[in-house]
Amino acid sequence: MILKLIDEAVAAGARLQPACEVLDLSVRTIGRWREQGGGDDRRDGPKSAPRNKLSPAEQREILNVVNSPKYRDLSPNQIVPRLADEGTYLGSESTFYRLLREHQQLVHRQPSRPPTSRRPREHLATGPCQVWSWDITYMRSPVRGIFYYLYMIVDIWSRKIVGWQVHPEESAQHAASLFGATCDELGIDPQGIVFHADNGGPMKGSTMLATLQSLGVIASFSRPGVSDDNPYSEALYRTMKYRPNYPSRPFASLQEARAWVAGFVAWYNTEHLHSAIRFLTPEDRHLGRQEAILENRDAVYEKARRRHPERWAGATRNWTPVGAVRLNPERRPTEKADLG
Repeated sequence: MILKLIDEAVAAGARLQPACEVLDLSVRTIGRWREQGGGDDRRDGPKSAPRNKLSPAEQREILNVVNSPKYRDLSPNQIVPRLADEGTYLGSESTFYRLLREHQQLVHRQPSRPPTSRRPREHLATGPCQVWSWDITYMRSPVRGIFYYLYMIVDIWSRKIVGWQVHPEESAQHAASLFGATCDELGIDPQGIVFHADNGGPMKGSTMLATLQSLGVIASFSRPGVSDDNPYSEALYRTMKYRPNYPSRPFASLQEARAWVAGFVAWYNTEHLHSAIRFLTPEDRHLGRQEAILENRDAVYEKARRRHPERWAGATRNWTPVGAVRLNPERRPTEKADLG
């Protein structure tokens, strides 16, 4: 019918190519159809099933094999050769893949899937010494491949470094000792404190866990292989290692490494204006001085606006104290973490 319509249009004076374009066809397609002598329009694929198509029974047999306990955790590339070793041929790898795709089985076919790690539980800090985060980082020594290890605890509410030590090795004993010494120095009861760390050996060592359990501490851990579940410690170490005075050369000795860290901690706690806590020092926020400082800043801004109101389009800068801080918060699309 299409060829007849094309012929009538050409006989009436139309050119062949525009006539073909009206029907969304090419001149080559019309030529090929003339050579075939008519037949079905095969642009939408063949209308009849291929002669070599597997029967429904053969398809069910393949699906039964790939879902059997023996083969359900293997790919077709593994199954087909193994069947051949047993003297059985059911189809090619591509046939197996096509059937699995049609039946939406190109996934893990075992009834029990590999375990997936869950996001750590959210912890809320509304004041100091409620939630602590800690980690260990490397500090280069004079010997290539040998490091000093900095253990550091940060209070996530105030961002204050509440405890630190530098040792020549990693161990759960050092971590437990640091936690106990930090509580003693601050004069606090550790019961109920959330103590968060990643999944390293010292963090989950038997000595460390036994110490935390005996003190009534709530242990919290990052997911294995997830780097951003311990963000406060990671941000702290980044701040430390990007300090202009952080040595580009290895530390000459353990004593030199400890002396440098002591200076950094003093600067960070008492001089560094932390962006996540309204540019207060961690020490001011930890000791409850933030309200007075921020009220004074707000008064300065209000005075400046009254002096030159034309320079202010709206409210002055927000100097209200930062409230609660979340560790590993549940996903809230409208909130953005600021680790400073």
